[in-house]
Amino acid sequence: MTEFNYYQPTEIRFGPGRLNEVGETVAGYGKNCLLVTGSNIPSLEPMFTQLLSSLREADVTVVHFDGVIPNPTTNTIKDGAMMAKTNNVDVVLGVGGGSSMDSAKAIAVEASHDGSAWDYLFYKNTQPTEKTLPIITVSTTSGTGSQVTQVAVITNSQKRDKSAIYHPNVYPRISIVDPELMISVPPKITAATGFDVFCHAFESMLHPAASLYTDLMAKEAITLVFCHLKVAMEKPTDIVSRSALAWADTLAGLCIANAGVTLPHGIGMAIGGMYPHVMHGETLALNYPAFTRFTYEDAVSQFSFLGRILNGTLGNDPDEKAAENACDELDNFLQRIEMWYGLSDFDIPEDELDDLAEQSLVLPDYKNNPKIPTLDETKALLLSCVSR
Repeated sequence: MTEFNYYQPTEIRFGPGRLNEVGETVAGYGKNCLLVTGSNIPSLEPMFTQLLSSLREADVTVVHFDGVIPNPTTNTIKDGAMMAKTNNVDVVLGVGGGSSMDSAKAIAVEASHDGSAWDYLFYKNTQPTEKTLPIITVSTTSGTGSQVTQVAVITNSQKRDKSAIYHPNVYPRISIVDPELMISVPPKITAATGFDVFCHAFESMLHPAASLYTDLMAKEAITLVFCHLKVAMEKPTDIVSRSALAWADTLAGLCIANAGVTLPHGIGMAIGGMYPHVMHGETLALNYPAFTRFTYEDAVSQFSFLGRILNGTLGNDPDEKAAENACDELDNFLQRIEMWYGLSDFDIPEDELDDLAEQSLVLPDYKNNPKIPTLDETKALLLSCVSR
């Protein structure tokens, strides 16, 4: 039994139908709310109608910022923060996937502090204070875990750099996780966000800060993803699978809030920063086959667990063999969920791989990997990702 700490200040309201609680939830923190979302999606119109009705019934005034984009930028955050300040909002409600929730967090910081959200990244001297506006989230995808983390990922387009605010003051106060809101998510996004859930959970097991508590949640999340992701892709309205993935996403978010991620996320963040047209889950799928083969010998226990979850016939094999086979088994899983990609599939130029390798080692994620790569090893790893 080892020592560990565990901290989670977010109140989680989980289950089908919980959206109807959004009005009284927001009203508990303020009466003038900035609603942060992406652009209008017709399939989500009934959800927004219900949400706005709930807010009106709770006498909450709503100012709507609908400018969120995938891989939200500093300009996006600036626009949202300006709207928040102009309208004197006192609470921020992020509704959507990870981009909307991360944007809500970053806006809550910029609207209440001097400078821009980029000034408050995790490695800078100035950090978000208690002046940060209270944040409420409603997740509509099962992927990023942002509803329960202290992370807000943003991109500086001019610098081609993707980084993050990382501070306890950006934990959402309350998170509503209603699986009914995920049934309209198309298969491609279901796959990309679902694979992100797996990556959060598995990388938290590899992280030096992993604990008995996070491992317990991670293993449950991984099992749920492997059992339910393909079903949700094929039967989007299957509420059992949607609920399982929503719970897996929440568990994995709790894991990374207390442990963290490793090499694949460092590479994925670099890809997203330099090539923002690639979804985050896709950036992970791009590099996972190379990452597993680079790492498995230095994390036999975790990889043998993965191999046996994916292929029960490995149960009687030695751990070393199960760990090695996990690489092929995960490749097969990526192919089953149609996430078998190479860098060339996204028109990422091979002559920029040196720059991409250097950018992959900017964030500290790679230092948490069981086997820490050199720059040359990172370049070789990326070269093996060019095509599949």
